[in-house]
Amino acid sequence: MIIAIVAVDRRRAIGKGGKLPWHYSADMKFFRETTTGNACVMGYNTWLTLKKPLKDRLNIVLSRQSQIEPQDFLLVLRDLSSVLSLPNYLRCDLFVMGGEQVYRAFLPHIDKWIVTEVPLTVEGADAFVPENYLEGFHRVDSKQLEEGLTVGFYERVLS
Repeated sequence: MIIAIVAVDRRRAIGKGGKLPWHYSADMKFFRETTTGNACVMGYNTWLTLKKPLKDRLNIVLSRQSQIEPQDFLLVLRDLSSVLSLPNYLRCDLFVMGGEQVYRAFLPHIDKWIVTEVPLTVEGADAFVPENYLEGFHRVDSKQLEEGLTVGFYERVLS
């Protein structure tokens, strides 16, 4: 299953200056608990924000850059079709974790969205989830986290 996981502000912002424009420990904990034991695909810029591979997950970087140092639990793939062939071999879910271009590329292939609603409006944000990212999905559940955060769970509407 391909699951997108994202935290968004009131205007769909997900980044500013190449970084998350907020820090909520409750969201970080939720992200870690949700994705551990699975594969996480990210773009090169998102990879650069991490200090090291995410622990206990297969880290997949979608990039044409070749200067990424080989590491355990890290796979660098050059194109979307290479990543999309992985679920046939993986025995886990594939979590799409950003950034903006990666969410856009995976949009037609996403089965579920997990969306943390951040109660802010970030001025000067420069990265956003696609405008109609939840089109064709319906909310099936929600969960309250600490720090005033709500997580919405969305599944694709099958026609």
